[in-house]
Amino acid sequence: MLYWLHTFLDINILGYITVRAGISFFLALCFTLFLLPKFIRWAQKTSSVQPINDWAPERHKSKASTPTMGGIVFVSATIIASLLTVKLSNMFVLGGLLTLVLFSLIGFQDDYSKIKQNANLAGLKARTKLFLQISSALIISLFLYYIANFNTDLYLPFIKSPVVTMGIFSFILWILVIVATSNAVNLTDGLDGLATVPSIIALATFSIIIYITGHATISAYLLMPNFNVGEVAIIASALAGALIGFLWYNCHPAEIFMGDSGSLTIGAFLGYLAIISKSEFLLLLVGSIFVIETLSVILQVGSFKLRKKRVFLMAPIHHHFEMKEWAENKIIVRFWIIAILSNLLALMSLKIR
Repeated sequence: MLYWLHTFLDINILGYITVRAGISFFLALCFTLFLLPKFIRWAQKTSSVQPINDWAPERHKSKASTPTMGGIVFVSATIIASLLTVKLSNMFVLGGLLTLVLFSLIGFQDDYSKIKQNANLAGLKARTKLFLQISSALIISLFLYYIANFNTDLYLPFIKSPVVTMGIFSFILWILVIVATSNAVNLTDGLDGLATVPSIIALATFSIIIYITGHATISAYLLMPNFNVGEVAIIASALAGALIGFLWYNCHPAEIFMGDSGSLTIGAFLGYLAIISKSEFLLLLVGSIFVIETLSVILQVGSFKLRKKRVFLMAPIHHHFEMKEWAENKIIVRFWIIAILSNLLALMSLKIR
């Protein structure tokens, strides 16, 4: 709508991506702050609360009455705010919205199954969830390749030129990035605000990178690739605003959890942002907390299967620190600090090419 006002009513200021990104941020923030209290009351009345895994640390038992599926609210707020501010003729915008919709549907189905059966492990079967994630990532990849005609060159950090043109094989990388990041954020979402703030920081970083990638002059100055993806920064900004609104109620002690409808969607969208900004490998630094959490699970499972010994007291690693009796706030804030520092390093790396 705002871009339409710029085009037909000649309101020049609305033509700037930065202005519309700022507006989308505050729209999504306000929508989330307005809708979440209503959603929390509805969830409490309908017993749409978070089932706690029997293997979780004992102190998690007190969280059993906390409403879940908050992701439905902030993803909806993001989509509405984006539709009001973006240029909908941009194919990469449509791809971003498609990513949000597909993965929120997967997450909703998983959350709903857990709530209906009142069991943490009663959601979608692991194989079913993975199949749906891969199928959705494939749809997004097909959209990028055949409809958006997206460039398939592979870029590496610190190197100004593409290292190889992947062609049809880019599907493998794109699907891996989207599915892996989706599951990584899902694994991280175990403490109040633990996944929320690193996601906001990562979205802020990618908003900057996406804007630079879509800006011919700045991308040329920094020796970065240039594609018509700048509009997607508006969606990223909207999701960051929605997550800040969500954090108002998700900070410790949480009044609501995002559920898989939120975590799977955030991760998939971060993967999408990494792909269209040619930052697939930089994502390892931008999403450092998600990488650490995922690696801790891989190490734990691998070690137990091979050596019958555990590396950590419990995985993902935030549970390890809980078992060591660290205060929940201390774990959360220290992980936030790591996320801030790693994202600063990621942004600094843009000048080194």
